[in-house]
Amino acid sequence: MTVSHPILYLTRHFPSSIETALADLGEVLHPPEWRPPTADDLLGGLAGADVVVCTVADRFTPHMLRQVPRQARLLASFGVGVDHIPLAVAEEVGLAVSNTPGVLTEATADLTMALILATLRRLGEGERLVRAGQWTGWEPTQLLGRDVSGRVLGIVGLGRIGTAVARRASCGFGMRVQYANPRPVPPESLSGFEATPCPLDELLQTSDIVSLHCPATPETYHLLDRTRLQQMAPGSILINAARGSIVDERALAEALRTGPLAGAGLDVFEHEPEVPDALRQLDQVVLLPHLGSATVETRVAMGEAVLANIRAFLQGDRLPHLVAHRPPSLS
Repeated sequence: MTVSHPILYLTRHFPSSIETALADLGEVLHPPEWRPPTADDLLGGLAGADVVVCTVADRFTPHMLRQVPRQARLLASFGVGVDHIPLAVAEEVGLAVSNTPGVLTEATADLTMALILATLRRLGEGERLVRAGQWTGWEPTQLLGRDVSGRVLGIVGLGRIGTAVARRASCGFGMRVQYANPRPVPPESLSGFEATPCPLDELLQTSDIVSLHCPATPETYHLLDRTRLQQMAPGSILINAARGSIVDERALAEALRTGPLAGAGLDVFEHEPEVPDALRQLDQVVLLPHLGSATVETRVAMGEAVLANIRAFLQGDRLPHLVAHRPPSLS
C-alpha cells in the first residue's frame, strides 16, 4: 500500500537539492527557525509526520518511540550509525529505520588519513602558532613531528571504512597495516594491499598508530578503557573517526598527559557537541567537529540515499537500506 500526501519532518538543514526533492514528496515540517531540535521537537515530529528525517545528532529514547499517538512510521536517518535510535524498541512498535551506508566511506577514510598526518606532523600546533603571531621563523628543531611512511597502523574494525583506510595507508604511504576484527575478513576485501590480522591487545601493544573504525554497540562501549589505553605502545597515537563512546575520554586524557600516548586525532566525542576540557587543553590533540562525511559530494549522496529509502517506503516497497528488523504496516 502506498502513502499519498505524506508529511515529512526534517530535524536539520540538508543540502538544498535534497530539501527540494524532499519537498516534492510531500509536506515538509521542521523545528522553529531551523535550530537543532529539542526532545519536544522530536516528539512533535513523531506525532505529526509520516516520516522523520533525522541525523546521528538527534537522539531518540524508548519513551519517544513508544508515545501514543504516533503518526511516524519511518525514521530515515542521514548517516550510517544508528546508535542514536533504540532499534529494539523501533522493532517492537513497528517503526521502520533506514540509514545511508556505503556512500560516505571514501570521505571518512580521507579524513582519517588527514587526522593521522595532522597528528604525527603536529599541524594543529603549527597552525595555532602562526595564527597567534608567535612564529619567529624557520628553526631546525621547531615542532618536529614523525614520519608517516613506514609506520605500523593498527585498524580496529575492518569494515568498509577501515578497509578504505588500510588501502590508503598501505598503497599511498607505505605503512604496515594490521587489523583486529571480530569476524574473519574475506580475502577479496584485501585485494591490492597487505594487512595482517592481529588480536586487539597485541595490536594495541605493537602499533605506532591505532585507528578506530568499529560501530557503537554495547560491546564496543569504552572498548579502549584505561587498561587498554595503558597497553598502547610508548609514543603511539590514537585516531578516532568512528564514534566517541568507543573511548573512555577521561582515561584518554590521562594517557596523553602521562603516557604512553604521544598524541590523538579525534573527529568524534562521547557527548557531542561537548568536548572534555581535559582534551581541549592538550596541544598534542587534534580536535575536529565530526567532519568525517563533510564533503559536498558525500552529503548529497547521503541525501540521495535518504530519498531512495523514503520513496520506497511511500510506494510500499522494501527499503534499500532498512535497519529495523520488522517494517511497519502501511495501512
